[in-house]
Amino acid sequence: MRIIAAQAKNGAIGNKGGLLASLPTDMKHFREETTGRTVVMGRATLESFPGGRPLPKRRNIVLSTTLPESDSYEVVRSVEELLELLGADNGDDVYVIGGGQIYSRLLPYCGSATITEIEGEFEADTYMPVLAELDDWELISRSERMEENGCGFTFAEYRRKQA
Repeated sequence: MRIIAAQAKNGAIGNKGGLLASLPTDMKHFREETTGRTVVMGRATLESFPGGRPLPKRRNIVLSTTLPESDSYEVVRSVEELLELLGADNGDDVYVIGGGQIYSRLLPYCGSATITEIEGEFEADTYMPVLAELDDWELISRSERMEENGCGFTFAEYRRKQA
């Protein structure tokens, strides 16, 4: 599995059910990365989408103990059930897209990550581990700095170090 997230320097990824900043280039990058692939999320992330509907042109899997079953997305109740459902498909075509609890729970099963690193620190109520601060992750590449709506950011690729 891969992580994809937009994150501030302080580990913040969201506030009050929304993103930290409006970054159209990041949204385009997210669509390009995940379209045609499997996305795994928690209930709150699903509910944050327009109309609470799953993302189009993707296989949507929601890890939740409370969300009812649906014809428009798959629900799993545990990490073990998720891993069983994914089976051999548990590779780089599976993107973990949030929220904070889901990133933390699935981080041990992820081998790579695409992080939109947002400059500065933001008020937030949702966080995830900062991969650059973890010993078992390494930076592979970072894009040139971009800026939109007064907010600077880069795209960074991380990989879990081989044991």
